[in-house]
Amino acid sequence: MRIWAVANQKGGVGKTTTTLALAGLLADAGKRVLVVDLDPHGSMTSYFGYDPDTLEHSCYDLFQHAGLIPAHLPQQLLRDTSHENIKLLPSSTALAVLERQSPGKDGLGLVISRTLAQLDGEFDFAVIDSPPLLGVLMVNALAASQYLLIPVQTEFLALKGLERMVNTLKMINRSRQQSLPYSIVPTLFDRRTQASISALRMLKKQYPATLWQAYIPIDTRLRDASRAGLVPSRFDKSSRAIVAYRALLKHVLNECLQPKNTAAVADASKPQEPLP
Repeated sequence: MRIWAVANQKGGVGKTTTTLALAGLLADAGKRVLVVDLDPHGSMTSYFGYDPDTLEHSCYDLFQHAGLIPAHLPQQLLRDTSHENIKLLPSSTALAVLERQSPGKDGLGLVISRTLAQLDGEFDFAVIDSPPLLGVLMVNALAASQYLLIPVQTEFLALKGLERMVNTLKMINRSRQQSLPYSIVPTLFDRRTQASISALRMLKKQYPATLWQAYIPIDTRLRDASRAGLVPSRFDKSSRAIVAYRALLKHVLNECLQPKNTAAVADASKPQEPLP
């Protein structure tokens, strides 16, 4: 199973939308996809019609067994979605208290890694939606993932958030055996505004090696898809944003197929039908 995380320490930059768009495109191509909602706000959980305020069981259950996750618990927590090839590991607002409960508990940083290890073989891809806050939940997402996407809105304040995220990643990489590869993804780009154009120019100048050299445009069809509870590609497969996300998916798959990783991911990135 290939594991990707979507994270940024600033909210409102398109993390959940990016997670759902990529998961949907993979699922459309016949891949079995797990989406993991680690944000206490539960935006992705709500997207699929579940209420994070009232869910009796969620990711929070996993963190109550940090030392040893019971067999079959991850499978029992999975929820159906509007796409037959996507399962959801839902969030709940109870995750918000995790930081206060974490001192003194061993193994909290590896809960999601251990959970996904139990589900290995059940899915081809897992995509983790991380909260916009450095803490136990983001650490779990980064520790579990093999590739990171950092969506960044093309506006000045979002660029400051990106600086914090890149610094966080450097810190996390010191504790990993291998540095986590990543791509910065410009989002919510509006070619009609000078703010978007200037921000994109700054990104290209400051992060030439890790910036995806395209962008996700503003597209009202994404909001319409959210209202319908459908992954964006199922709602409108030819929308401007989906055309862009299709290009992003190909970029990430190509990045994962660098020579040192080719053997490990060749089978996982071979779709049952051509990828979009």
